[in-house]
Amino acid sequence: MDISIVIPLYNEDESLPELTAWIERVMNTHQFSYEIILIDDGSTDNSWNVIEQLRSKNSNIKAIKFQRNYGKSAALNEGFKAAQGEVVITMDADMQDSPDEIPELRKMIIEHNYDLVSGWKKKRFDNALTKNLPSKLFNAAARKMSGIQLNDFNCGLKAYKLKVVKCIEVYGEMHRYVPVLAKWAGFRKIGEKVVEHRARKYGVTKFGWDRFVNGFLDLLTIFFVGKFGKRPMHFFGLWGTVSFLFGLMIFTYLSISKFFLDKTGMTERPLFFFAILAMIMGTQLFLAGFIGELISRNSPERNNYLIEQKIGL
Repeated sequence: MDISIVIPLYNEDESLPELTAWIERVMNTHQFSYEIILIDDGSTDNSWNVIEQLRSKNSNIKAIKFQRNYGKSAALNEGFKAAQGEVVITMDADMQDSPDEIPELRKMIIEHNYDLVSGWKKKRFDNALTKNLPSKLFNAAARKMSGIQLNDFNCGLKAYKLKVVKCIEVYGEMHRYVPVLAKWAGFRKIGEKVVEHRARKYGVTKFGWDRFVNGFLDLLTIFFVGKFGKRPMHFFGLWGTVSFLFGLMIFTYLSISKFFLDKTGMTERPLFFFAILAMIMGTQLFLAGFIGELISRNSPERNNYLIEQKIGL
């Protein structure tokens, strides 16, 4: 199969017929074998009935329905598990991504051997204050922390080699930072393509201000897990040891001062309590690293979702 198109959705019953028809036209024009995987993230509108109707007309449409709303990352993770195409394309269901971009994205994966190609919505129709400015700040932070020179980490329109999506796990709000997850998994050839950003035609945005806070926290999580996830003792143990030794040095100095220098009582000096605090913190950090090592070797699956129904999978 040439292409798997993974589309998370939540209350998008109006846009689905037009979107899937557009994708079908593009696929037929370029004679691609394909599948469209729709992940209904607990929609409360008529989305699932629309999907069933679309499936009856096009057997390339497949679908997963969550029992409740889990979020975009969960939807992508399940879509990646189901995907079988040589190239996997992700896009949003709100008609703001153009299916006409798919052939060129696939070409960059197949002919130029990119592991991942991220769309860049250079010209946007979003509100400049509430969406564009915060997005620029987060993209700048993501570039600085990850070393990946992308202008738009959050663009839903992306293309992947199949092996990339099978090697990464998306959870929390980490769909924004899939390129970072891919890099930590060892996929280094990451490209970018300017894509069209279309004005929203149906429905309303599903994201609020809290997504920026969650996105920043998940960026910190990715940075830490990517660097120390398999060896937490290297982080906690290092700083725990530094803190403990620092406290011990102060305690030794105070002891020498008490018995050999000015004879001042140890507990009468503020440094004494600072030394005790440093040694306690050091011990706690060291134990945190040790416990982290045990957990990392026995961690349960974090991505288990209640799936109510599947079509074609």
